[in-house]
Amino acid sequence: MDQIQIGKFIAACRKEKGMTQTQLAEKMGVSDRAVSKWETGKNMPDCAIMLDLCSELGISVNDLFNGRRIAVENYKEIAEKTMLEMHIQEEKANKRLLAAEKFMTIIIVIVTMIMIAAGILVAENYPAIGIALCLLGSALVFVFAFYAVKLEYQAGYYECQNSGERYIPSSYWKVCFALHVGDSRKLTCPHCGKRNYHKKVLTKEK
Repeated sequence: MDQIQIGKFIAACRKEKGMTQTQLAEKMGVSDRAVSKWETGKNMPDCAIMLDLCSELGISVNDLFNGRRIAVENYKEIAEKTMLEMHIQEEKANKRLLAAEKFMTIIIVIVTMIMIAAGILVAENYPAIGIALCLLGSALVFVFAFYAVKLEYQAGYYECQNSGERYIPSSYWKVCFALHVGDSRKLTCPHCGKRNYHKKVLTKEK
């Protein structure tokens, strides 16, 4: 998807409807700055308001993602290409989130080890400082671990090894406190009800 082209298309459709950025923003429940970012290609409209935006502009979601009005005879072909592009974009975004989680985990381990080692070294001469460093290092593990799991939760889906279904758990806390081995967590499948280790996958489709 070409965000610059999509932005220009949104601006053109808005002007065709005789609306200012402020008027469109009010209809969509966002700021005029958000509309400006759409039209300059800096951001895409949020999925939650995409259908309403298309309705307001008199276009289809397919038109929006392609940055132009699609002819009826080409609609099916373009729709398939759009779905493929969205699939690729989703996979890339989820890969970035999981990479960030792994990077954060490495940083947490290194920082914690340094702080605890420093605490042990200074504890003999400065007990209070040594204890404080050890406690702070331990606290960091918990704080950043919760955030790292949140990144994992937001990225992709979990695949049940029994039913083969891919899903997003209904609660972050279910993932947070689930036993895990590598990139799999012990969860209950909402489709078959079986509890086993479900592997993390990047996309909904196999």
